[in-house]
Amino acid sequence: MTKTDDMTKMMQEMLSSFPMDTTSMQDAFKSQAALGEKFSKVALEAAEKSTEISSKWTKDTLSKLGEVTKLKEEPGDYQKAMTEYASSQAEMVAETMSAFAEVAKKVQMETVELMLAAGKDFSEDAQAAVKKATDEVTSAAKKATTAK
Repeated sequence: MTKTDDMTKMMQEMLSSFPMDTTSMQDAFKSQAALGEKFSKVALEAAEKSTEISSKWTKDTLSKLGEVTKLKEEPGDYQKAMTEYASSQAEMVAETMSAFAEVAKKVQMETVELMLAAGKDFSEDAQAAVKKATDEVTSAAKKATTAK
């Protein structure tokens, strides 16, 4: 009978003859995870602030609407209450949209800062990896030429 070759052992021997440094992959994964965490923090803070703004707007609207629904002595008082409500709503809409715009502006600025920092980090990592690879190739070339 013929003996079947152990493919697992062959693959392990083949891969061990090609040494590979996985630290750069691990570092890249850690960098990506850290960047993802920072982006998530920015998004969650924006969501929290937006929720606070929406909640305040709703509370203010309901309290102003309460004034409109109260019993009035004169029919003209209802018109006056509605006019005041519409005016206050217009003011609240402007304030609320301005608050939302500030949140969006802050998110945009923080995102740009994160992207610039990430680009700088990735550039530094790439330079270090190229320098390391160059040093290894130079070292291997010197060994090869002196071994003759």
